Amino acid sequence: MSAKKTLYLANPYGFSAQQRSGPLASLVSELERVGAEVREPFSQPEEAPSGPRRSIYRTGQANLSGVRKADGFFGVVNGCPPDEGVMVELGLAVAWGKPVFLFRDDLRRCTDSDVYPLNLMLFVGLPEKGWDRHWYSDLRQLGDPGKALLPWLNGAGPATPGA
Repeated sequence: MSAKKTLYLANPYGFSAQQRSGPLASLVSELERVGAEVREPFSQPEEAPSGPRRSIYRTGQANLSGVRKADGFFGVVNGCPPDEGVMVELGLAVAWGKPVFLFRDDLRRCTDSDVYPLNLMLFVGLPEKGWDRHWYSDLRQLGDPGKALLPWLNGAGPATPGA
């Protein structure tokens, strides 16, 4: 049996104790339940943003390394606009050709597009056709075999642009 695929979980939830114990814990639990090995930066001691100002650089470098080492990328894109750090990590994942999956349960609309629910540049790491298979708006969708994450985790092929 092969090792579980790792997902870097880019999210803004870790900055709030209430969100860490609520939405972040639920998201990590559900991703693990469907078979992912989750790399969540706020849970990594070497990456947790705390301590003296000089550690901020190391936090950023650790997050960069986390995105690079992960098999895939799962980003929480709540907010209008979404969190800047998540956007940078998403850009890195796209540039490195990582499979990308996006989660947004924020009901606000942040686009002028009739097609994409956010700025179209957030979707350049997804396939042109079937991009919405990489888009999640509810935790229950993570276990949906008709979406892209579960088949990718189970080795059913690449979850990359053009796939």
